[in-house]
Amino acid sequence: MSEKKLVIFDLDGTLLYTVPDIAAATNQALAACGYPVHSEKEIASYIGNGINKLFERALPEEARNKEEVLRIRSLFLPYYNEHCADATRPFDGIPELLATICRCGIQVAVASNKYHPATVRLMQHFFPEIPFCAVFGEREGVPRKPEPAIVWDILRVAGISFPDPGHSPSLTADDGRGSVLYIGDSGVDMQTAANAGIEAVAVTWGCRTREELASCSPAHIVDRPEQIAEILF
Repeated sequence: MSEKKLVIFDLDGTLLYTVPDIAAATNQALAACGYPVHSEKEIASYIGNGINKLFERALPEEARNKEEVLRIRSLFLPYYNEHCADATRPFDGIPELLATICRCGIQVAVASNKYHPATVRLMQHFFPEIPFCAVFGEREGVPRKPEPAIVWDILRVAGISFPDPGHSPSLTADDGRGSVLYIGDSGVDMQTAANAGIEAVAVTWGCRTREELASCSPAHIVDRPEQIAEILF
């Protein structure tokens, strides 16, 4: 039986394939403002640091300012809120993996840079039977990943002991972070885990290459969800 007590998942590119709906919402906002649109592959490369950074990357260089980012955001949000589940789907094997983890008594949580209401809505829509102990997206006043604040919030909810934020990430004998696994598909996720002092698993079915993930030195790199179960059990 696994010694892990908590598994934290990223959302976009880890649990759900969300690129088509994010791309559609971004492109309709760009087009409405007279800007060029992008392919799904291009949009995928912009994802990972929150939607404001997504819009900044998607805008022409001369338009990358706060005012235009907020203008695109104001058009993106109502469209995406209505269409966020149109083409989005769980990656193959993810529902089964989540169910297996929960059956074994391990807590599961979500830590995403997607804005919080959409994060919660998507988890409720696609995984209504999974008892997540915490689902956190980007929230006002909380630094986004790779800052570890979102991880600290999840550990508090899960009842996992950890040192005061700001201390060295190295583990101590009475530190509960050794019982936590963090799973994500990007360098941002691997850096988040490193900043929190938590063991990381990189998944290759998301938006980043194996080579990019390997450069971040995660403890594990997996190609299929069932390999995560092998790590845990």
